[in-house]
Amino acid sequence: MLKRTLIGLLRSHEATGDRAKDPLLKSHFYKLTKDKAWEEVVSTLKKMQGYKVLHEVESVGEIVMEKRTVSGRTMDITVSVIGVDPLRSAVDIYSASRGSLGDLGSNYRVILEIYRTLDKRLAAYKVNS
Repeated sequence: MLKRTLIGLLRSHEATGDRAKDPLLKSHFYKLTKDKAWEEVVSTLKKMQGYKVLHEVESVGEIVMEKRTVSGRTMDITVSVIGVDPLRSAVDIYSASRGSLGDLGSNYRVILEIYRTLDKRLAAYKVNS
C-alpha cells in the first residue's frame, strides 16, 4: 500500500488489463454472455454508494461514472464490459482524478472497491484467471 501511495504522488490515474503487473489490477472474467454481464454490471454500479453513473453506452460496452472524494476532487471512472467469447466476459476499469496533483493511490482503491463489489454480486460466475 505504501508503494501505491508513493506512485500516487506522481500519477493521477490507474487502469486494469490483461497484462497488468499488479495481480489486483488484472482484468476480471465472468462466465456470462456480454449482454447478461452488461445488465449485471450496470445494475450493480448504479447501487454503489458514492458513485454516480453518467453514461451507459451498451454498443461499446462502456459505463462512465464519477465519484467525489472527501477532499472534494472528482474522479472519472470508465468500466468496460468486453465479450471475450460467447460465454465469457471481461470487466476492465480506468479511473482518473481531475486536477494536476497525484491521487495518493485513491484511483487504485476505487478500482479494488468496484471489483470487490462486482465479484461479490457475480460470485457464481467469477472465473479465476
